[in-house]
Amino acid sequence: MPRNILAIDIGSIKVCSVIARVDDDGIIQVLGSGVKRSQGIRRGGITNIDLAAKSIRESYQTACRVAGTSPDRAIVSISGPQIKGTSSESIVNIPNKEISLSEINRALQTAHYNANIPHDYEVLHILPYKFKVDDQDFIEDPLGMTANRLEVDVYIVSAPKSSIFNLKKAVKQAGIEVENIVLAGYASSLAVLRDEEKGLGAAVIDMGGSTCDLVIHNYNSIVENKFLGVGSLHITNDLSIALHTPPQSAEEIKILYGDLREQKSDFIEIPVMGDSGQTDQVSLETVYNVIYARVEETLMILAKLLDESRWKDQLGAGVILTGGMSKLGGIKELAGALFDNLPTRVGKPKALDGFFDELNDPMFSTVVGLVLYGAAQHTLYEIDCNKRLRTKKSINFSDNEENREELPEPDKKLERLEKLSLMEEEKESEQLTKKVSKLTRWLTQLF
Repeated sequence: MPRNILAIDIGSIKVCSVIARVDDDGIIQVLGSGVKRSQGIRRGGITNIDLAAKSIRESYQTACRVAGTSPDRAIVSISGPQIKGTSSESIVNIPNKEISLSEINRALQTAHYNANIPHDYEVLHILPYKFKVDDQDFIEDPLGMTANRLEVDVYIVSAPKSSIFNLKKAVKQAGIEVENIVLAGYASSLAVLRDEEKGLGAAVIDMGGSTCDLVIHNYNSIVENKFLGVGSLHITNDLSIALHTPPQSAEEIKILYGDLREQKSDFIEIPVMGDSGQTDQVSLETVYNVIYARVEETLMILAKLLDESRWKDQLGAGVILTGGMSKLGGIKELAGALFDNLPTRVGKPKALDGFFDELNDPMFSTVVGLVLYGAAQHTLYEIDCNKRLRTKKSINFSDNEENREELPEPDKKLERLEKLSLMEEEKESEQLTKKVSKLTRWLTQLF
């Protein structure tokens, strides 16, 4: 049965809402979209709930007017320096000797409990990137296989409970319920990565207005995420300060002359800060130097983050740049040189059906990725922020109570292990006492 998806990308510069319809064959058709300038949002986090709610509401209402429908549950993005990622693993036995969704769910949940997640953090994604069945490694999909045990390596993404609560509160104040929360970088990778790149290993860098989200994709799942609080807005601010011109004029200059491939020596007229009507002449060489300096510094920091990653040597597909800042002319060539000559390209989101060609733009990668996530075009298996196992075949597996398997909480699990250990010690002590008594009787009879 066809269903509607509402995706909302809550960024530091813009809030973008997209309403799409997914049919029984998984074909997505965009029905409407709306974009509004962000307020009350800074570096991916909510700084003013009322203003953020206003931006979300206006974007949502615009999309509803175009689409002619008003879904009230949304998949929303989250970003920021507070997002953490950690790796974990688990081993589970297979009682029935055949791996079902229940065993996969149990393996992922066990990996969650084996991980060290702070108490004030909440899990957004549990993403398996490597399965092992008995002694066979690199299993793509263990479902249906015969085995005695299942091993899994997972990557867990978590965020502070306060950040999630504030995000949900802003969205709810806009008249919308949060259906799911997705890491922005993860969503962008769903939108821009090709199938062959996922297997080879790739880094996706979403260069937005005031942030850069970096995720590394390997073994058909993301295995690491990093954050940098720098974006294209910093270029605008640099130009405004260096040229003594209002930010709005600096933004126009960046869009018109933001090309890193060639340095021009022409002069342009720009308005002067604080004096209405007065203009000044500046050299395009100065504009080029300001933009180049900021972009080079940003890419060098990102290159350092890549160097620090343990996955650096497994990026066979190289680096994919996306987001609004990636539209600067010449950024691909400069990034390739600074990323140790790794293959580099600028990625556009996958084309969706519907008369909305403007979405086929790097600046809309995250919101398109959210739509794909809602249509189950994500990692083969994952546990989402609602603690449900999502698969490409069955989105809400854990809604089936018969297949739901609750594991003990970490503290109860530890208590149970301690009791078992104590019982084993008492049993060993009792056996030792019996052996000593038997030896004493034997010696008495002998002498």
